[in-house]
Amino acid sequence: MKKLALAACLLGVSFAALADAKSDCRAAAGSYLTGTVVSGPSFASGQMLNGVELSHTHVSLQADQDGRTYDVAMDNVYASGYDSAGESVPYPLNTIQPGDHLQLCGQRYTSGVGIHWVHINCGVKPSSRQPNGWTKKINSDGSVSSNYESNTEYCQLWP
Repeated sequence: MKKLALAACLLGVSFAALADAKSDCRAAAGSYLTGTVVSGPSFASGQMLNGVELSHTHVSLQADQDGRTYDVAMDNVYASGYDSAGESVPYPLNTIQPGDHLQLCGQRYTSGVGIHWVHINCGVKPSSRQPNGWTKKINSDGSVSSNYESNTEYCQLWP
């Protein structure tokens, strides 16, 4: 009985944390999504901006909310291990594996099933077109990682 009560308390803490994250995402003008990675990560080349390649990392995620599979596009310049000359998935995005549970705040695609802008917005006032988003891993114990997409090194690209 004590184990059951402890499990219920731990689940309550996890659900409360997720509810707070959903509210935080709404306050950051984003759309909230959680789910399990089903494939990826994979590297996608991008256009150049002031000599910096705006590449992306993609994963497919089966959403907890509706069971649909979403394309998640993560901007590599916001990952701490980004290398402007590199052609590979940067750290910490390269640690994401199928089976991982992610928490995302960003902008849903206007066409197709996906989410992007799952990164900080460099201090710009959040809007539905530029949410102050994030990409976080939900660990098996219910704890949540820091934002995998919070590197500010390249914010000067967008004055």
